Amino acid sequence: MTIRVLLAEDQTMFRGAMAALLSLESGIEVVGDVGRGDEVVGACQAFDPDVALLDIEMPGIDGLEAARRLATEAPRTNVVIVTTFGRTGYLHAALAAGASGFLLKDAPITELAAAIRKVAAGERVIDPALAIAALSEGSSPLTPREAEVLAAARGHGTIADIAKDLHLSAGTVRNHLSAAIQKLAARTRAEAIEIAQSKGWLV
Repeated sequence: MTIRVLLAEDQTMFRGAMAALLSLESGIEVVGDVGRGDEVVGACQAFDPDVALLDIEMPGIDGLEAARRLATEAPRTNVVIVTTFGRTGYLHAALAAGASGFLLKDAPITELAAAIRKVAAGERVIDPALAIAALSEGSSPLTPREAEVLAAARGHGTIADIAKDLHLSAGTVRNHLSAAIQKLAARTRAEAIEIAQSKGWLV
């Protein structure tokens, strides 16, 4: 049985190279490719792939949000996240979104092909080193609201700006930021953002 694959990757050259290499693998057929996250659901509904390979950072919506939407709008398609971002937070988010696989882009094409076959057969495939790191590191200590406020702080200079954007009081924003800084053992807001981003906790 031929495994039908959809590629979602915004870097045209990488997408083309991956499609060409996968086409050389026995029993795998690339039936379509898109360069935007908001095109994934429509493409899956049109091409009915067995497996969708999704990058995380794409225009429109990211791969994690695309995976969440596929879980409800094209549930037959299994999702594998293929990314340069080897962050444990992204791994946790991908699994929570319903992804069946998580691999890094520097993996050999034979490993990616093997992962596609396993996922199509109902198995789960995760980069081994990242899986070990995720187990030892645990999940994010931040509450969803703390993560939301810290993420909003990336693009705003003042408490008032963040409060206005999130429709919260300045005091509430200040409390959430203080809690996030303390939980991450950071000294400043900027350091807390850097720590959370490096672990993939600000998706």
